[in-house]
Amino acid sequence: MQTKTGVPASPGIAIAPAIILDSEEYPIPERHIDRALVPTEIDRINRAFDSAIGELTELEAQQHDLGQIGIRDLFAVHRHFLQDKSLRTKIINLVNAEAMTAECAIDRAFGDVHQQFAKANDRYVRERAADIADVKKRLLKYAIGIKESSLDTLGQEVIIVAKDLRPTQAALLDPRFVKGIACDAGGKTSHTSIVARALGIPTVVALGDLTGSVARGTQLIVDGNTGIVIIDPTSDTLAEFRAAAESIATLQQDLQIIRHEPAVTRDQMPVTLLANIEFPEEIEHVLQVGAEGVGLFRTEFLYLQAGVEPSEEVHYTTYARVIQAMQGRPVTIRTMDLGADKFTQSHRFTPEANPFLGLRSIRFSLKHRDMFVAQLRAILRASALGPVKIMFPMITTPKELTLAHEVLAYAQSDLRAGGIPFAPDVPVGIMIETPAAALMSHRLARCAAFFSIGSNDLTQYTLAVDRGNPQVADLFSAAEPAVLELIKTTVDGAKTAGIEVSLCGEMAAEPKYTMLLLGLGLRTLSLIPQMIPEIKKIIRSVTVAECERVADAALAADSAEQVLESLVMRTRPLLPQFFK
Repeated sequence: MQTKTGVPASPGIAIAPAIILDSEEYPIPERHIDRALVPTEIDRINRAFDSAIGELTELEAQQHDLGQIGIRDLFAVHRHFLQDKSLRTKIINLVNAEAMTAECAIDRAFGDVHQQFAKANDRYVRERAADIADVKKRLLKYAIGIKESSLDTLGQEVIIVAKDLRPTQAALLDPRFVKGIACDAGGKTSHTSIVARALGIPTVVALGDLTGSVARGTQLIVDGNTGIVIIDPTSDTLAEFRAAAESIATLQQDLQIIRHEPAVTRDQMPVTLLANIEFPEEIEHVLQVGAEGVGLFRTEFLYLQAGVEPSEEVHYTTYARVIQAMQGRPVTIRTMDLGADKFTQSHRFTPEANPFLGLRSIRFSLKHRDMFVAQLRAILRASALGPVKIMFPMITTPKELTLAHEVLAYAQSDLRAGGIPFAPDVPVGIMIETPAAALMSHRLARCAAFFSIGSNDLTQYTLAVDRGNPQVADLFSAAEPAVLELIKTTVDGAKTAGIEVSLCGEMAAEPKYTMLLLGLGLRTLSLIPQMIPEIKKIIRSVTVAECERVADAALAADSAEQVLESLVMRTRPLLPQFFK
């Protein structure tokens, strides 16, 4: 028996023999053509786009008929990406300029976009690179005429073992036969993992070298709650995990029942659960899981997905779709969080020795006022359609907030002069992502309508740890007492001005942190939609007094290890299926 540890991506326990899925890599040599053949290559590009869009539209409709809203939305996101005219234009321009083949132009154009996502330090952004690769492979399939391998002929229960699994590959798996997924690569918030959750397939990713350790037919246990995969388990181990699987099935039924129940503690303290999103296509799933609004709408994907700067109209139509779909529920739109790990047009940037301490987020927006004004005008215009909040990222000083407000006032004045309607009272808040902002929160609260704590960056800057650097990533922990002190300071700073404070980082989606965050005084959490039912179950199982005792113990601890041990001990009885 051998045990591998990875990242838990979709809950549940699967026990079945392995099937190894080969990765599909299409090698694209750089090949140039006679200029007389350029129109032919452009025709191939257009036919590939049209065929891929048609296939995605059909898959989208099939998933809608099956009632799989989250999976349908994935196909819609990919279709929307391919329907972006600027992307097709960029590929055609490459063929015209360099007389290269259609597939070579597709490979290069997608490679540029993929690189922007793949090198991101933000895990959520980085995991979208898999979607870019997925869309590229679909397009190349039609450009080159390659037939994809299929799992449609499965007739027995298996666990899929792969280096990685494309999101739309996962979307077409049949849960009757595919009982589990185990991948060498991948991430917890990737669309592959999200799809696996929607299908109810237990999944563990980031296992490193599992494919090199398992042969076809090898008996496996995949534990999607704790992130372990057991190879050739003993009979006693099999019995233990079969019993655990039954317990998890019961939990999933409970979560379905409470999905639309209020998030309120046992002593009747209401907690607001909001969703983090990046695409309009996600909204129906947001409503399906019972979110009360959108607490973080990431907008940088409008800049990254096609490699060209979006117009004000593109911004507006995107925001309008979300606001209207939310049917009166609030939508918090974060202004562009570009720079450092997320880039747009190359001419906008001068290389920086240390980009995470350089021109990023609100600093970038203030430096490139034309882009900032275009986005703010679009958000304000969309505010006429429903409740909207504007959120500025990575504010570190009151001066930065003042400057951002001045740009917003200019955009409002410009719209007013043009007779363009917008809501006059849009709340404007900020993300607390640095120790400076947390320590000055009592002053920043005087000029902000609300705070949202970005625990990912706050942890990175507090501990001086780049979690994207494997040499120090193990030092990255939001449970470090220094981070918790800054969260508490921010909550207290918000209270001095009577403004709302939420937390929208990955801590919000981790069940082990829920009692701690409530105990620190947070009453609003914004998280990935698929984790809302689990977090709600914990909230409905505890009292505020219990949570405050958990927080007091964490703040008194000397290390992240002590904090985590205590948190797991307190949370395990509430969600025993998630912890060993």
